[in-house]
Amino acid sequence: MMKSVTTMLAVAALTAGTGAAAAQTWNMATPYPDGNFHTQNIKMFIDDVEAATDIDITLHSNASLLKMPEIKRGVQTQQAQLGEILLSAYGNEDPLFRVDSIPFLAPGYVNGIRLWHLSKPVIEEKFMEQGLIPLFAVAWPGQGIYTDAPVESAADFEGVKFRAYNAATARMAELMGAVPTTVQAAEIPQAFATGIVSAMITSAATGVDSQSWDFANNYYNARAMNTKNLVFVNADAFNALSEEDQAAIMDAAAEAEIRGWLMSAEAEAATTARLAEEGMAVADPPAALLADMQAVGATMSEEWLADAGDEGKALLEALNAN
Repeated sequence: MMKSVTTMLAVAALTAGTGAAAAQTWNMATPYPDGNFHTQNIKMFIDDVEAATDIDITLHSNASLLKMPEIKRGVQTQQAQLGEILLSAYGNEDPLFRVDSIPFLAPGYVNGIRLWHLSKPVIEEKFMEQGLIPLFAVAWPGQGIYTDAPVESAADFEGVKFRAYNAATARMAELMGAVPTTVQAAEIPQAFATGIVSAMITSAATGVDSQSWDFANNYYNARAMNTKNLVFVNADAFNALSEEDQAAIMDAAAEAEIRGWLMSAEAEAATTARLAEEGMAVADPPAALLADMQAVGATMSEEWLADAGDEGKALLEALNAN
């Protein structure tokens, strides 16, 4: 009897040890705060993954582990196994990464979804060549312009220090006569408070995150483009998992993408209303400003096409097809 009990204890200890070895701890880096809808969607994605696998995922929000420019490389080197980036922030690496930040190329959610599905295969291939596997992408609400003083046209931005968050918004600022200055989302309030910038284009959601009513009086809801965030995983970490765990992650990612786009549309309405509630003047852009922005978008589209070559030409032809 004693031998039997001893044997049972040994087997139990061995089994417990095997379970502990099988469990994994992953880190995920995102540059956005906990209250942002992207982060809330990611928390639900993590809950789904943890419920279906033995992976424990620690979410590092608000750039607490890695800042936006560091996240992609950080996941490649497994400083974090999962990461979220604004895809167009890496547009200098490849023109396809910034196609969604060309003003008025594919404005609105319906056009944004079409653009994502048309560009997704090429973007997936490019990421996989770098040891990364895209999981899902979610659009930001439409982008609008924040200013302190009212504006009527692009001429009012001549010489203005304009916040840029990627190569495309920097180019847009240049074409409007402004001076582009790169400022990450977490640094917006300080940048305005210290005079580093005095205008920007971004979503109402980011405006709420940064409490833009503290430094801007006007929000012109141009809905110029719906840039996307991309969530991805280190390929080596993913491929080391069982097929069942891989499938569980992909299932959770598919649900997160659908849920995230719906959350984005809800956030657009809620956060635009919040800006008005906080005392900001929320309006469509004046006709002259809208026309100027559309002209800037047309120029940027031509420039992008020259950079993107045959891949870009094929994408735009598909996007413009009936």
